[in-house]
Amino acid sequence: MASPHFDVIVIGAGPGGYIAAIRAAQLGFKVACIDAWANAQGGPAPGGTCTNVGCIPSKALLQSSEHYEHAGKHFAAHGIGVSGLTLDVAKMLGRKDTVVKQNNDGILYLFKKNKVEFFHGTGRFVKAVETGYEIAVDGPGATTLTGEHIVVATGSSARALPGADFDEERILSNDGALRLGAVPATLGVIGSGVIGLEMGSVWRRLGAKVTVLEGLPTFLGAVDETIAKEAHKAFTRQGLKINLGVKISSVTKGEAGVTVAYTDAKGAEQVLEVDRLIVSIGRVPHTAGLAPEAVGLQLDERGAIVVDADCKTNLPKVWAVGDVVRGPMLAHKAEEEGVAVAERIAGQHGHVDFNLIPWVIYTAPEIAWVGQTEQQLKASGRAYKAGSFPFIANGRARALGDTTGMVKMLADATTDELLGVHIVGPVASELIAEACVAMAFKASSEDLARICHAHPSLSEAVKEAALAVDGRTLNF
Repeated sequence: MASPHFDVIVIGAGPGGYIAAIRAAQLGFKVACIDAWANAQGGPAPGGTCTNVGCIPSKALLQSSEHYEHAGKHFAAHGIGVSGLTLDVAKMLGRKDTVVKQNNDGILYLFKKNKVEFFHGTGRFVKAVETGYEIAVDGPGATTLTGEHIVVATGSSARALPGADFDEERILSNDGALRLGAVPATLGVIGSGVIGLEMGSVWRRLGAKVTVLEGLPTFLGAVDETIAKEAHKAFTRQGLKINLGVKISSVTKGEAGVTVAYTDAKGAEQVLEVDRLIVSIGRVPHTAGLAPEAVGLQLDERGAIVVDADCKTNLPKVWAVGDVVRGPMLAHKAEEEGVAVAERIAGQHGHVDFNLIPWVIYTAPEIAWVGQTEQQLKASGRAYKAGSFPFIANGRARALGDTTGMVKMLADATTDELLGVHIVGPVASELIAEACVAMAFKASSEDLARICHAHPSLSEAVKEAALAVDGRTLNF
């Protein structure tokens, strides 16, 4: 019996994969999507790392932990008394799992709605054939498909620290950090990136004593320096202990917990003993089970699939998107590449502007930015103007009781074109969208300064930062 043939086969149903499959189906192609993620019952769980052990569950726990901290520490200022405050970690994790399942089921619904045929298993290259490529699906419903175009969207995996493999009991990746059954008394975090800070924040709010060990000498080196310093002050006030410039000597797992030996920034030998340790030192492209060698698909020295600016691989009609290729490992970057590839397959001109991809860290305060930082502009020698506005001068922020942080805006010194917008503060993840839209349309800071913003709103801080570029803030 001949294998079912598809115009497009997408391997992986994370943000890049499922979006590519849906967009290709919208464009009239016969599409299959293969994904191996399974839920606790063994059923399909499309959505990749983002939905299952990343973006979605972490935001659910961040929200729950914020509610707990507000109830315990901040409600009193509003005249709300809370007595007998309790914490049910199992119920909190259950809510998180429900949110994840809702997203899994939503993707399966979207596949059905858009007539994308879903196959549960691991997609693997077998060989090139006359009609394209033969792809095996390894898993419970093993089968073989053929496809003219193949889109690889297999994502990434957590990078382990040499000598400290993940057991997800004491030494944790993002996966284990999201399903701790109880609040550890002490928690260590190696790496002060997005995952480390978000997960450290969750468990600190719930009562853990959290120590962060970062190898770099600066905190959040990719973030605008002013914003990073403000965030560092806020996290330190909250109780996160952040040690920069450390060098890990060894990680030893014992019956009682984990011992980390390291050298601090001054060269002194130190020992950190914790109940649990989260290792968040980055992620690596995931190609396990893909069998790229079967068809000669080229990988680079990092194990990423080599692609050009249009996400084309070295093989005809084979594409790759998301974490498994170059560029930032961000869900929304993968989605944009997925749409662009589907449209390129259809002969259209899909486009992704890497300069306009927003970055967000969902801590409290949130951190978000788009475009260039002040240190990047200085390094490139580009003349610029800067303006900032603190949330402490924003009426809505004061009413919310959340005045930490600021909005910072950078514009070309001559043309006034926006070059970068950086926010640390309440709902920065939402406020950054205005900057993305403005920069996509080559707006100037004056454009934003002249647009009416609702009062009172946090968005007024964006307008005021734009006014600050010209030295004429109205409320500070």
